[in-house]
Amino acid sequence: MGWSRHSRRPGHRRNGLLPANAEVAGRVELDGRDLLDAPEPVLRAVRGRRVGMVPQSAATHLTPVRRVGSQLVETVRALRPADPDPRATVHRLADDVGLPPEMLDRYPHELSGGTAQRVGLAAALAGDPPVLLADEPTAGLDRPLVDRSVDLLAGMADRGHAVLLITHDLRAARRVATDVAVMYASRLVEVGPADQVFSDPWHPYTAGLLAALPDRGFTPVPGHPPELTALPSGCGFELRHPEHTCAPDPELVWSGERAVACAPVRAS
Repeated sequence: MGWSRHSRRPGHRRNGLLPANAEVAGRVELDGRDLLDAPEPVLRAVRGRRVGMVPQSAATHLTPVRRVGSQLVETVRALRPADPDPRATVHRLADDVGLPPEMLDRYPHELSGGTAQRVGLAAALAGDPPVLLADEPTAGLDRPLVDRSVDLLAGMADRGHAVLLITHDLRAARRVATDVAVMYASRLVEVGPADQVFSDPWHPYTAGLLAALPDRGFTPVPGHPPELTALPSGCGFELRHPEHTCAPDPELVWSGERAVACAPVRAS
């Protein structure tokens, strides 16, 4: 699976989640096929089976008038038609994500945010997809459940699955990621192997995020993020870091395995 950011198609939303007036840039390729232009039959074969997704605010993605267990059973039946016992598979998935069995009999409005997030993770794992997109999968979880969920994602990666973890939890990222991409104000500002980026950040925003960790001094990043509806030119971080100068067009500049925007590139 690959991505690029070279084309822009205003209003393009075929079979997507964005509104009709959204602008979609680039390509999302799976086995050489651009999924942004794929017809519904192709996407139906991809969703859940080839690419799974853990959404933010998982409770809003559940049917409110059906119990959680029945929704997960339906998901397993759809994604694993040869499964001889979908209910047993659901109980195994629930155990994998730390979801108590009694929660399967509840309706979505009876779940806490963290419990709903575990339901969303179980649904995403139901088809055992080779690619998993996890958007803040640990939101609302206490630390032991965060670690359990992260270990589950790391285990998938160890078995050869591709896991794209979107998170503000740097501790979780450090446990899972082999490579990281840091974004500020919707733009990539640094990319590289996780161990190198965490030990030697090149962009001042990355350095600020790491300095804010409890084990690194708990020093907050000064200032406030820009309004996303009125982004400045460049990466925008100079509004919070006067010594940092943003380039007018903050493209990533690569040096070996690493890339950084709006900052001097170091020799790798």
